[in-house]
Amino acid sequence: MSVLPAVFAGHGSPMNAIEDSPARRAWRDLGARIPRPKAILCVSAHWETDGVAVTFSEKPETIHDFRGFPRELHEMSYPAPGSPALAKRVAELLRPEPVILDANRGLDHGAWSVLAAMYPAADVPVVQLSLDRTRTGPEHYDLAKKLAPLRGEDVLVLATGNIVHNLGYYDPHRKEPYEWAARFDAKVKALIKAGDFATLAEPDGLGPDAELAIPSPEHYLPLLYILALRREKEKIGFFNEAVENAMAMTSVLIG
Repeated sequence: MSVLPAVFAGHGSPMNAIEDSPARRAWRDLGARIPRPKAILCVSAHWETDGVAVTFSEKPETIHDFRGFPRELHEMSYPAPGSPALAKRVAELLRPEPVILDANRGLDHGAWSVLAAMYPAADVPVVQLSLDRTRTGPEHYDLAKKLAPLRGEDVLVLATGNIVHNLGYYDPHRKEPYEWAARFDAKVKALIKAGDFATLAEPDGLGPDAELAIPSPEHYLPLLYILALRREKEKIGFFNEAVENAMAMTSVLIG
């Protein structure tokens, strides 16, 4: 039985959706080289809820959840179909956890900015899974483990966020990373390589740099949804390994 990879993409600025950048080129190349999925389940940093929810619309709208960017970005559409069948399958796998089937929620930029490069024709159905803000890191990790069967059902699990994400320190004119940002990115990569996912599931225990690298958890937590899907001795790779001042684009490929 073939198993699709699982991907964590550091999504960075929404501008990556329309600008030629190393990150966008890497997403495009990834979409071209991995097996084409039947559908995609996306976990984005930009949808937090109380409890667990999945999108249930057959035609999810493109959400422009940002301000101050060019008109071209605000007018961009990513009209991928939804998949109520996949949403129901996710709810089934997560039992006995109650899952809200949200027919009104669309795709946020954490999803479509990456998918527009990977699958520009917008012809692969997409469902988003929310981040339950009431859960701890280990609880997110344990919840994600239940999604493992999807990889054998031609579903690509794509999580997007950033291992380092501190907009309070972010300076678009500064390219070199802050020392704390580079240290934290390197530490997380070392723990991933070592397979120490239990330590990674407790972001508050990742040392003093964590306070600056992840001042709020939503951009870090999607990483746990991918690590939880790794099979024993399965290959782990990295791409987009770059830290720009207060943001890391480091991305992870399982399988």
